Amino acid sequence: MSIVKANAKVRYAMVGAGGRLPMFIEPACTTFRDHCEVVGLCDVNAGRIAYYQKRAREEWGYGDIPAYLAADFDKMIQETRPDIVAVCTVDAYHHQYIIRAMELGCDVVTEKPMTTDDAKCRAIFDAIKKTGRKCRVSFNYRWAPAPTLVYRLLRQGIIGDLIHVDMEYLLNTSHGADYFRRWHREKDKSGGLMVHKSTHHFDLVNWWIDAVPQTVFGFGRLAFYGKENGAKRGEHVNYSRYTGSDTGNDPFALKLDSDEGLRKLYLDCEKYDGYIRDRNVFGEPISIEDTMSVLVKYRTGVVLNYSLNAYLPREGFYCVFNGTKGRLEITEAHASHIITGADNADLAHEMKWESQVVVHPMFGRAYQVEIPKAEGSHGGGDPLIQEQIFSPNPRPEVDGRNAGHEQGASSILIGIAANQSFRTGLPVQIKDLCPQLPDHKHLHEMI
Repeated sequence: MSIVKANAKVRYAMVGAGGRLPMFIEPACTTFRDHCEVVGLCDVNAGRIAYYQKRAREEWGYGDIPAYLAADFDKMIQETRPDIVAVCTVDAYHHQYIIRAMELGCDVVTEKPMTTDDAKCRAIFDAIKKTGRKCRVSFNYRWAPAPTLVYRLLRQGIIGDLIHVDMEYLLNTSHGADYFRRWHREKDKSGGLMVHKSTHHFDLVNWWIDAVPQTVFGFGRLAFYGKENGAKRGEHVNYSRYTGSDTGNDPFALKLDSDEGLRKLYLDCEKYDGYIRDRNVFGEPISIEDTMSVLVKYRTGVVLNYSLNAYLPREGFYCVFNGTKGRLEITEAHASHIITGADNADLAHEMKWESQVVVHPMFGRAYQVEIPKAEGSHGGGDPLIQEQIFSPNPRPEVDGRNAGHEQGASSILIGIAANQSFRTGLPVQIKDLCPQLPDHKHLHEMI
């Protein structure tokens, strides 16, 4: 799904100057600068805008990028006339900019998740139908070599017809805890980890098994982080944030003044909007879960058993596929990391991914399948999806890794349904949340 025009320099405006912006602004200003023009940058925080303006000038040699505060989003679109708007804001506001950009005549590429609740999801569908504009969701995890290998093996029918999938995702006490320091810890901003984080995992499964979710049931609770849970274990802390506090030997402490990226992007910019990036993980308020188990039935009949825990001593995931001719297993071990707003090259050095794919034939000896090597952040996935987004002539895509709004909805609606099931104790039908989602059984049939 390409929304880049061949033989023309595509104009991009970008909204949301946080830690996810480098995924979009850096390749547009460097690798693809001959095909792209960044015509505007918008955020609620003038300091963070200035941070990226400076990086564009001094690190990427790009020149000045016009700046606009969030209240002037319409003005930015009218004055700069972008073709495409890249959305990297707090998750709960994605829909506002996606919809308004379309109303003003622009296509959109958005960071995952597409949005955070069913009403906002329906509103995006309505805007697309009304305006005829396009929305790409940047699921970079699809593009990593190990997930791509799994997709191809399943397409080959190596384990026959799929029956059941089991996925366990582990977040450690570095990466996992970080969601409880930031705005993500407030469910009205992030949709909780079921939406913000698990959208990656649900999208992978949807894509791997080429199926659309139908029914969701789950349990979730805040069992480790938060003031009450910390107090039960004797972890009494009297500071609301880490920077500037006497944290002693607190293993969860994150000092913004000890990391240049965190200091420049967040600590130095607090004076503009008061956003605190390093809140105590055992403080208040925290309204998201850290312990989640979900069952998903797909329209094809396949069942997914999924869990996510955010306080573990290691990080990565284990996913198995059970079929009529055997079993396929993928294991990934991830290094600890914290998103700081550093460029993708720096993140690539920090994130050492180790993956293993094993096939267990029904009546044969198990064997390991070699995973192709790749360079770049997110296991080598980022450079590939950036080429698809920004190049006017990307390499042909044969694995269905590009995703539009319907595939974006298929992932978030699982998390949204899970949140509802957590509250009610009842199973939730995806179609009840978003009637606009087409009746297809298979994901590849969607835009």
